[in-house]
Amino acid sequence: MPDNLMDKIVSLCKRRGFIFPDSEIYGGLANTWDFGPLGAEMKNNIKKEWWKVMVWHRDDVVGLDSAVIVNPKVWEASGHLSSFTDPLVECKQCHTRFRADYLKEGKYGPVVEKEGVFYCPLCGGELTKEKKFNLMFKTYIGPAEETANIAFLRPETAQGIFINFKKVLTSSRKKIPFGIAQIGKAFRNEITPSNFIFRTREFEQMEMEYFISPEEDKKWYDYWKEIRWKWYLNLGMKEENLRQRPHQEKELAHYAKEATDIEFKFPFGWSELEGIHNRTDYDLKRHQQFSNKDLSYWDEETRQKYIPYVIETSAGVERSLLAFLINAYTEEQDKNKETRVVLRLHPKIAPIKLAVLPLLKNNKELVQTARDIFLKLQRQVDYLIDYDEVGSIGRRYRRQDEVGTPWCVTIDHQTLEDQTVTIRDRDTMKQERIKTEEIIHWVEEKLCINSL
Repeated sequence: MPDNLMDKIVSLCKRRGFIFPDSEIYGGLANTWDFGPLGAEMKNNIKKEWWKVMVWHRDDVVGLDSAVIVNPKVWEASGHLSSFTDPLVECKQCHTRFRADYLKEGKYGPVVEKEGVFYCPLCGGELTKEKKFNLMFKTYIGPAEETANIAFLRPETAQGIFINFKKVLTSSRKKIPFGIAQIGKAFRNEITPSNFIFRTREFEQMEMEYFISPEEDKKWYDYWKEIRWKWYLNLGMKEENLRQRPHQEKELAHYAKEATDIEFKFPFGWSELEGIHNRTDYDLKRHQQFSNKDLSYWDEETRQKYIPYVIETSAGVERSLLAFLINAYTEEQDKNKETRVVLRLHPKIAPIKLAVLPLLKNNKELVQTARDIFLKLQRQVDYLIDYDEVGSIGRRYRRQDEVGTPWCVTIDHQTLEDQTVTIRDRDTMKQERIKTEEIIHWVEEKLCINSL
């Protein structure tokens, strides 16, 4: 990886419209980010590819979009009110708060300990004793901030799936094994959000809960680990940047029998990209207990009634986007010994699929022809196309390389004569000549070759 890669990624994201600091005109809000034109496109492309593979291409998974604010009893039943905590310590001198486990691991810097007392790595002040800090954001329903109206922003999308299990099962006429997939916002009041968009308080999850018979949990757990691993590879992730790390018993979540993280080699170290969990029947049993509603399943083939086990796959949209950017970032020297920055993004998730460029800006006929081709293409495709006429053709190629555009169409003098254009490939920089009416077919054929 290039030196100072994270700094380069952050700079590129802000400069080229991927990610901006939130509320920057007011001084910003710590570790809160807005996704600009290219970032929004790339996020949507990642979500589309996940939904395509997890829902559209399967007959055993259906989609859901559940509410962010739900009945507070949901979080009591799920265990989040009592168990969704991080260990917190605070400096008595500078009042900085730290996660105690991260502090002991040295993630904030060298820590001094004397006779069981820890001291702040920033100012040297004495730290408080460790206490549990609940990560859920509290809010209020109704006009008065009364205890009876307390609610929470969801810390995960999974519970919306569990409380709708029976209704989805009935309305979709599915039989076990089957899954429910959901993409949506989640909120966690992290003690120390960090590493750009890797750990934030507001984020999007891509989660799927797969309901199975209890005796088949190992089979489906292994199956979904393999399926989710291949998804990243199929979207261009380098295998050397990925690994699977099984959880030790002491780190398992309160609901998990078994868990594996798909981790990515970030510049700040190996960290979780996606989790695959065997949640057993914990969630459905708890919701059945707290709601007094029957959430069991009647298996017509075996003539048995049981509470299904659940295999969960849970990925972060922002983490995936950051990982794909890091994985794709390349610096190389061209023939003039100048540094060429290229985002070698898989075409499926690249924000812009195709850029249309007139060879010369000051030639009205070339510009008009290029605009006509651009507008015609724009109306016929379901992906983003860019038009750029500013600067030399070489500079425009570099701009498109830097944001990951796979192909550039150049309109030149020959176009005016025989209605052909030049298409340039981002990675090889090779060019070929095709007819203007063949552009869409050419691109779609390339996208098909690169399809999952």
